[in-house]
Amino acid sequence: MVRVRFAPSPTGYLHVGGLRTALYNYLMAKRLGGQFILRIEDTDRTRLVEGAVDALLDSLKWAGITPDEGAVVGGDKGPYVQSERLPIYHEMAQKLIDEGHAYYCFCTPERLENMRAELSAKGESTAYDRHCRNLSPEEVQERLAKGEPHVIRMKIPDGRTITFNDVVRGEVSFESSLIDDQVLIKTDGFPTYHLAVVVDDHLMGITHVVRGEEWLSSTPKHVLLYEYFGWEPPKFVHVPLIINESGKKLSKRDGDVSVESYREKGYLPEAMLNFLCLLGWNPGDEREFFTLEDLAKTFSIERVRKSGAVFDFGKLLYINGLHMRAKSNEELADLALPFFAKLGKEAPERGYLVKVIEVMAERANLLTDYVTEAPYFYEDPQEYEEATIKKRWKAASHELLQGWSEELAKLAEFTPEAIEANLRDYAQSKGVGAGQLIHPVRLALTGVGNGPSLFHMMEVLGKETCLRRIKKALEVLA
Repeated sequence: MVRVRFAPSPTGYLHVGGLRTALYNYLMAKRLGGQFILRIEDTDRTRLVEGAVDALLDSLKWAGITPDEGAVVGGDKGPYVQSERLPIYHEMAQKLIDEGHAYYCFCTPERLENMRAELSAKGESTAYDRHCRNLSPEEVQERLAKGEPHVIRMKIPDGRTITFNDVVRGEVSFESSLIDDQVLIKTDGFPTYHLAVVVDDHLMGITHVVRGEEWLSSTPKHVLLYEYFGWEPPKFVHVPLIINESGKKLSKRDGDVSVESYREKGYLPEAMLNFLCLLGWNPGDEREFFTLEDLAKTFSIERVRKSGAVFDFGKLLYINGLHMRAKSNEELADLALPFFAKLGKEAPERGYLVKVIEVMAERANLLTDYVTEAPYFYEDPQEYEEATIKKRWKAASHELLQGWSEELAKLAEFTPEAIEANLRDYAQSKGVGAGQLIHPVRLALTGVGNGPSLFHMMEVLGKETCLRRIKKALEVLA
């Protein structure tokens, strides 16, 4: 059975790249009838952020990526939090020492710093100089007995070419001379990523390691560890980085990179997953719109590209708009209502919001658009756009608007069709084009020059509100 895992570190927010990695693992499991495991890798104690685990779990829940096994869910391969597995790592590190594949290193931070400075000054590699690699067993035991701080390092063999196959990149080779004697157990007793990930992936039965390509250069160390332990390595799948338009790794400088930021801006989880899946993968045709269920039926890890994928913010917004228009107005209303409170606005009645959403159907691409992009649906305009006044409010506008408002008040049927017919008839009776009334009316009702269909908007606002706003505009813009 295919078993894959997502193993984030609780060192802050969930990066969009992390969500994509989780998604690829999840989709691979679903497509192949396997299992998706969630593991928390919290061995770097200096970088832990309080509340990060809960935030991470919440983001995965929002996205609809549910683990079959692991942290919170449980299972028979646990614990699934690395800080709860320390005895296992120590046992495995000791096994490596006993079999001559690892050694104790007593070098102080000061010595290591001086060593790197000297090597750097000579233009040489700053890899560890193996100072403690050949200490006698007697000296090692003596120093351990004294309680000297130490780490455990793995022995990298000399003169080896370490080769492995990657599903995305094919055969990959590294010369052992370019690989450092990696620390496996730190002075605080916690393992480094390299030991913990190999031990956990093996003991949890992981068949495919799907992760970002930044881990590609670490993989030869992992391949060696599998060899040292006598274990069969999993299949490796290193997916391309998400990059900016300059070809560099996406960072905060480029814009929002946390999943939570997009959630707060009003993006839909299904749109986020749709967009992220297409960053580095393609279905083999021109389709752009996918639900999570569609992706689970279509996704193939073999179609993941090698090259980096540019995070196109405009494309994400476009895809989000597609997913919003695929939902009913009632669904969108339920999703949008919480954003009013989040943005410090009083929420309208649900039924009214459904009508607003219908009118804004082609203009809204985010859930927050229903709150921020059309405030005139919820309150009278407090001011009028100067540029629109200058462009649209003509010498005859006041008299035309005054006269039409009197006709509008008599209108029995307040539907878009009836309002439009009434306005056009009135404009014709005055010998002017309908536009000479439409633009001043929009300005009076909204305070701005652009927006959704005027006559449908008027129906939603209601006759009383429209007449009140026109009266106020006539007073202000006299």
